[in-house]
Amino acid sequence: PWPLPCCTDTPAMLRFVNSVSRARCVVPRRTYFDWSVHTDQPELNRWTKNKDVHRFIQRAIKLCKPDRLHLCDGSEEEYQTLLAGLARAGTIIPLNQEKRPGCYLARSDPADVARVEEQTFICSDKQIDAGPMNNWDDPEKMHDKMSGLFNGCMAGRTMYVIPFSMGPIGSPLSKIGLQITDSPYVSVSMRIMTRMGMPALDMLGESPEFVECLHSVGYPLKPGQEDVPWPCNRDTKYIVHYPETRLIESYGSGYGGNALLGKKCFALRMASCIAKDQGWLAEHMLILGITSPEGVKKYVAAAFPSACGKTNLAMMNPALPGWKIECVGDDIAWMKFGADGRLYAINPENGFFGVAPGTSMKTNPNCMQTISRNTLFTNVAMTEDNDVWWEGMSPPPERLTSWLRREWFKGDAVDAAHPNSRFTVPARQCPVMDPQWESPEGVPIEAIIFGGRRSSTVPLVYQAFDWNHGVFIGSVVNSETTAAAAGARGVLRADPFAMKPFCGYNMADYFQHWMNIGTRSSAAKLPKMFHVNWFRKDAQGKFIWPGFSDNMRVLKWIFERVDNKADAVSTPIGYVPKAESLDLSGLQITPDAMNHLLEVPNAEWRTELGRYRDFHSVFKDKQPMGITDEIIKMNERLSASLDGSH
Repeated sequence: PWPLPCCTDTPAMLRFVNSVSRARCVVPRRTYFDWSVHTDQPELNRWTKNKDVHRFIQRAIKLCKPDRLHLCDGSEEEYQTLLAGLARAGTIIPLNQEKRPGCYLARSDPADVARVEEQTFICSDKQIDAGPMNNWDDPEKMHDKMSGLFNGCMAGRTMYVIPFSMGPIGSPLSKIGLQITDSPYVSVSMRIMTRMGMPALDMLGESPEFVECLHSVGYPLKPGQEDVPWPCNRDTKYIVHYPETRLIESYGSGYGGNALLGKKCFALRMASCIAKDQGWLAEHMLILGITSPEGVKKYVAAAFPSACGKTNLAMMNPALPGWKIECVGDDIAWMKFGADGRLYAINPENGFFGVAPGTSMKTNPNCMQTISRNTLFTNVAMTEDNDVWWEGMSPPPERLTSWLRREWFKGDAVDAAHPNSRFTVPARQCPVMDPQWESPEGVPIEAIIFGGRRSSTVPLVYQAFDWNHGVFIGSVVNSETTAAAAGARGVLRADPFAMKPFCGYNMADYFQHWMNIGTRSSAAKLPKMFHVNWFRKDAQGKFIWPGFSDNMRVLKWIFERVDNKADAVSTPIGYVPKAESLDLSGLQITPDAMNHLLEVPNAEWRTELGRYRDFHSVFKDKQPMGITDEIIKMNERLSASLDGSH
């Protein structure tokens, strides 16, 4: 039955709590503050003199009515104190500290396991500014609704105030946020995922330029009421963004991007609005550095929908000798023009929030090394010796405790780990982090790659003819859905730029913004654009391309195409490599398989073009003329190819 009662009587948990209590005796004096809201609040002014921060906190106290207030400083002492409290509450379990030092397991309510896109809103002043891809409601009406939900929502709980920086402290590309939450799980997760604490607060100073983030799990406690291990509101969830006022509100969920408001809510939805206003890009993209055997290095950004292999690509061990991949980030990129006319990118995050299932020593050994310590796992299974396990990690043990806290036996029909189970881990632990990953100036981007899960039609890789064609390719990304969002899996859906769930304004304006970016520099300095598809299947439904480390073979072709060195064939959809221009040395793959991977079947692409037309028709008069032109050009190229004149 759910919810389960809290439990702190396991020997491992008691040892963990006691060890934290002893450790606190020798830690220097804390700089965080924690006190009852029913007393005077002199510490608020000691914590920061920023009057706008004071007003935000005081409004939240008046509305949410918490019992206590905790002003976070991001220190190790605070982190360990919060972990101890979560262990006592039964929210987390300390794992085998010999096998996984500093690692813990959290298991959520079964009703709180993924993004809730149907309850995610962009409440711009005008509905047209949100566009047809977003849920919209009148901001005044939504404010009233959210105020009603937030009224008294933190009764019996502590309100945590979290200052954080998205991006390296001091970087001109970074932005400051302030999240208020009643979840200590969110607080420890934000310490991993952002630059949280006093450095961010010092960076803000007395400036009013910060994004306000208000979050509650929506589970107030009456006097004497026992809490549950994972408080949430099972029936009511809202994630709301107000672009004009730079405010984010989230109610009812304690999980992932619904609750860690620095991630998708700030770093993508809100940041995309800020980027449009200020002339830069906030994108759902990994960033990696590629170094050739000759020592030449290029940085690449890549946009894939969630759970489509971004983390695996960003941390790849290349199959080709002499080549090296280094990770700047696995999920989000903020890009601005430098003085030299090139686009420079930072990773605004400080950690990885990765999908666990499918991650293994075979698919991503660098990730497995990264999560070997100091990691917060959520909704994975637990072994009998208090280690973690998930599908695809290794052969299943005979017996486990599933993410539902139930006994699980080898051969059971249900998954032991939730398909969207996650790990949260500091990025600095990754053995292949790029030396420039925290560079305040960012890294120069020379190629942008789009991709998705497509079992047919789309070739292994192709290159755009020019910038506008690349924007069109990004605008028509389609991918088969995964478990990262609630809903059916394996359904083909449009996910332009992998930003459909994350663009904070009208997607038609977003496409135009990308086209406008292309006018601000020369073609020689703009990144080249590509599309990849690792997921094409044969007639038996098996993947044709081996993927993972062998994806380096495709990256090598892209690397060389940036310098116009590798051979390609012009097709109606773009430049496709000749089979001999891909380095297939040591790879067991037949010529027929390669031909299938690289073919551009005209009939299928005419159907595909029809899908693109239908998708773009939803934007009506807002559709950029540049996109319309690209549709016309593609139709002409397909017709010419069908006639044999292409």
